[in-house]
Amino acid sequence: MDNEILKYLSKYIPITKELEEEISKIEFIKCFDKGTVLLEEGKISNECYFIIKGCIRSFYLKDGEERTTEFHTEEQAVVPSAYGSNVPSEYYLECIEDTITGVGTPELETEIYQKFPQIESLNRALGEAIMAKQQDSFAEFKMASHEEKYLALLKNRPDLLQRAPQHQIASYLGIKPESLSRIRKRIMNQK
Repeated sequence: MDNEILKYLSKYIPITKELEEEISKIEFIKCFDKGTVLLEEGKISNECYFIIKGCIRSFYLKDGEERTTEFHTEEQAVVPSAYGSNVPSEYYLECIEDTITGVGTPELETEIYQKFPQIESLNRALGEAIMAKQQDSFAEFKMASHEEKYLALLKNRPDLLQRAPQHQIASYLGIKPESLSRIRKRIMNQK
């Protein structure tokens, strides 16, 4: 599994033998079963995740109803908004598939950044790029109709439609499962 992390990093920085050896020494790869809740509302978040295989869902509970805000899949980082700040989380993280991740902590990050400053620079650059992309996606998402949101999901992340239950997809789109069924049927009839 370390190879997956190194493969990802090698897209952005040269991998030295020293870095490869250091990563192989760190025991930060963890496997989680489907249904595992990684973070609960009200709990302190001292772990972040890099998904090697699987899918993690972010959601809030509002009036007893789950509201899905994101699905995180392979080669994506999941960094809770209150990560490392001792501020309780406002949302949940749940594995919706068996999931293999690299798990980071503030202490581990500090140690790695001290030894390999290029990873800290990379992390900052990737973080800024991810934030910019998410802001653009969020703006498009807010402006789109429910059908446009579904079509965008179908185009940009079709794998999610097979990986996540329909009620979670509907929640992510901000609609009821029945409305999602009608949208899907209408699209199928147009083809």
